[in-house]
Amino acid sequence: MGIFLRLTRIPLSSSGILSQCPHHNTLSPAVIRHILAGAPTRKNHSGRGPDHPVISAAPLRKPFSKVTKEDLSFFRNLLPGRTITDPDLIRSSNIDWLRTVHGNSEILLRPKTTEEVSEILRHCNKRNLAVCPQGGNTGLVGGSVPVFDEIILSTSLMNQVITFDNISGILTCQAGCVLEKLSHFLEERDFIMPLDLGAKGSCQIGGNVSTNAGGLRLLRYGSLRGTVLGLEVVLADGRVLNCLATLRKDNTGYDLKQLFIGAEGTLGVITAVSILCPHKPKSLNVAFLGCSSFQHLLETFQCCRGMLGEILSAFEFLDASCMKLLEKHLKLSNPITESPFYIVLETAGSNAAHDEEKLHKFLEAVMTSSLVIDGTALWSLRERVTEALTHDGYTYKYDISLPVEKIYDLVQDMRRHLGDKAKNVVGYGHVGDGNLHLNITSPSKDPRLLAAIEPYVYEWTSQWKGSISAEHGLGLKKRNYIHYSKHSEVVALMGNIKALLDPKGILNPYKTLPDNMHR
Repeated sequence: MGIFLRLTRIPLSSSGILSQCPHHNTLSPAVIRHILAGAPTRKNHSGRGPDHPVISAAPLRKPFSKVTKEDLSFFRNLLPGRTITDPDLIRSSNIDWLRTVHGNSEILLRPKTTEEVSEILRHCNKRNLAVCPQGGNTGLVGGSVPVFDEIILSTSLMNQVITFDNISGILTCQAGCVLEKLSHFLEERDFIMPLDLGAKGSCQIGGNVSTNAGGLRLLRYGSLRGTVLGLEVVLADGRVLNCLATLRKDNTGYDLKQLFIGAEGTLGVITAVSILCPHKPKSLNVAFLGCSSFQHLLETFQCCRGMLGEILSAFEFLDASCMKLLEKHLKLSNPITESPFYIVLETAGSNAAHDEEKLHKFLEAVMTSSLVIDGTALWSLRERVTEALTHDGYTYKYDISLPVEKIYDLVQDMRRHLGDKAKNVVGYGHVGDGNLHLNITSPSKDPRLLAAIEPYVYEWTSQWKGSISAEHGLGLKKRNYIHYSKHSEVVALMGNIKALLDPKGILNPYKTLPDNMHR
């Protein structure tokens, strides 16, 4: 029951990704890293307010105005060549990444500056025109696409780096900068972004902040609520809120930027971001390990935190069902002994010899205690789980935060609860921050299966005082389930804030807040 490990120091290329071996369909360092970088009244068991009706995911259209010829003329004069009305060009912006939400917008606006965004929103607010802010459109809860005919406001052309301070590591950029391009920009200057996501090639920093995206580096560098130092935001009436600070410490009044982090574009449109970026680590090691039980996996995590300490940068897991999907649909072979659970562990530091010594001692410890049954030095096996799932049929995705010891209990309970109604029930995620990605597949969209999943999954999560959305947001799909994670008084205050900042409710309507709170 010893561990087999070929410890490898991973070269830090400018992309941070190694290529898949061209000669073998195995889980190379790149692949593993890329895999890791979804009615009637029901009883709410959370104790967080009274029972709340579970409402259909399809809301009714609010009484917003329709776009007129005069509106189009205004937008074309403001954005010459960047006011898109061709249905073929708009189609991809009307459909979410999972292809489960389809909007009917007839106009796509592509501003380049904060001033243009301000003029757009000032006009839309005056005319009572609903607006759907959109970044890279990589969200999984329907928050980035229109529900009806909302005007799509794309930040894709707002893609300039404004400043970078190579002493403090503070980057200031426009909201439409693609995460991967920011990563390249920083790596050339010996820094990295504090977050890393599987969608980094498409997602934008403004959308990341708007959804408070987590990702693979949260264990090491914390959430965006800590690394984002400042924001520039355009409010619904066109006012520009300049909170674009570049200070680590500023204790003068309310920290207003926090209102917009995770608000999913419902309170204002983020146009620029200041973010604290860490130095690029000089030493990076990765290990892919197998465990015989989830309890052993948790004990390995405890041992890992104690022995690796400051150099531990990621600790991810996936179950055997995920591995089978990778093997079946992506033709990737398991590089280690078949195991019920797998761990992807990364260390990042400044001294290769020091880091490798600590990692070897950790591996010796888990080998001696038989916590780990096999392993190899690889990193690329978690983000591609999402890709494999798309080949397995229609996928119901849930992004849950739970006490770490309860993470896999939900997967097992869901399998028992659904029985043969589901094709596959799999779990993977971030052990370091208690984030489970629960995915349930079926041959096609199945209303009966969905009725068996929801609200059971939310009731289960609430029972253990978890969150129904750890990092994906609420969007369209989860808006009416917010009470499973938030007390009624908290939700009511959210509604008051929305009414204060966006009294007409034009910003990303039908998202985040429950239907009975939208104005």
